[in-house]
Amino acid sequence: MDRKKIFFFVIFSLILVIPIANAQLAIGSEAKQELIEVKINLKGEVDVKHIIKASNMPGNVHLFPGTTSNLVVTNEIGEVKESGIANDGLGNESIFILPSKENSIITYNLENIILKDNLFTTQISYSEKFSIIFDKKIELIFVNNNVILLENKKGISINSGGEVKIQFYSNITKMIKEVEWEENKFNVEIITNSEIDKFNFEQELKSISFEVNEENKFVTINMSKELLGGPYVILLNDEKIMYTKYSNKENHVSLSMKPESPGEIIIIGTTVIPEFSIFAPLAVGFLIILTLPLMRKVSLH
Repeated sequence: MDRKKIFFFVIFSLILVIPIANAQLAIGSEAKQELIEVKINLKGEVDVKHIIKASNMPGNVHLFPGTTSNLVVTNEIGEVKESGIANDGLGNESIFILPSKENSIITYNLENIILKDNLFTTQISYSEKFSIIFDKKIELIFVNNNVILLENKKGISINSGGEVKIQFYSNITKMIKEVEWEENKFNVEIITNSEIDKFNFEQELKSISFEVNEENKFVTINMSKELLGGPYVILLNDEKIMYTKYSNKENHVSLSMKPESPGEIIIIGTTVIPEFSIFAPLAVGFLIILTLPLMRKVSLH
C-alpha cells in the first residue's frame, strides 16, 4: 500500500470515529469549486456535477441536500479517484477529496423530484452559486411560482446560492385562441393543466375572460402587448388575485396565475378603463397595482 493510500485510510478512519460538533462536518477545509451545475431532463432526472480545483491540501465538498445515488469521483480524464463520504447525522453529506494536481469531478443523481398532475416539482438548495440547466425541450419553467420562458436560454443561475422551488410540465398543453381587435388578428396562447371554457375577448372593455374548472393549477397566458397592454389586474370571481409577469420577447408578455378555486378569470389591461359599476373600484387600483418581481438573485443562464 503506497503512502497516499495510507494517508487516505487514516483520514477517512478519523471521519468515521471523530464526533461531529454542532452538526458540522469538521475534517478538512472547504474545497474550492470551479463549477456547480444541476441538469434536469424531461423525464425528471436530476444530475449534479461539481468541478473541484486542484489543490495540494485535502478538502470537503458538501453535496446537495436530498437522496443521492450513483455518486462517482473522477479526475479530468475519467479515472475514478479515492474519496470518503461523511454524514452529520441530519442527512447532510460531504465528500472528502484527497490532494490532487488536477481538477476533481464529482457526479451524482438527486432523487428529490415529484411528478403530480403532469407537473414536476423539486426543491433545490446550495450555499454557493450554482446553475440549473434544462433539457432543450423544456420551454417554460416556474421558479418559486414565477413563470420564465427559457426560449433560447439553457437555464438559470442562482447567483449567491440559496433555495429555489423548480416546477415544469412533463407535457405542455397549449391552447391557441384567435381574437380580433381593430381589424387585426392576434393569437392568445394558454398553457395549463386545467380545463378552460368560455374564452372571450371584450374589445370595448379591453379584457380577456375565461373559466377554469380546477383549483391550484397554473394558468399562463402568452400574448401581444398590442392586444392588451399593462399594468394588469386579474380577477377570479370578481376578486383580485396575485399573478406574475414575464416579458422576454419584444411586445409580448406572459402572465401566470394559480387560481385557488374554480371560476371566471378576467384579465384587464389599462388602455381602456371600463365604466361598468363592478369594475369602477379598479380605476384607482390601476394606478398603484404592482406585479410580483422575479427574485433578483435568479438570472437566465
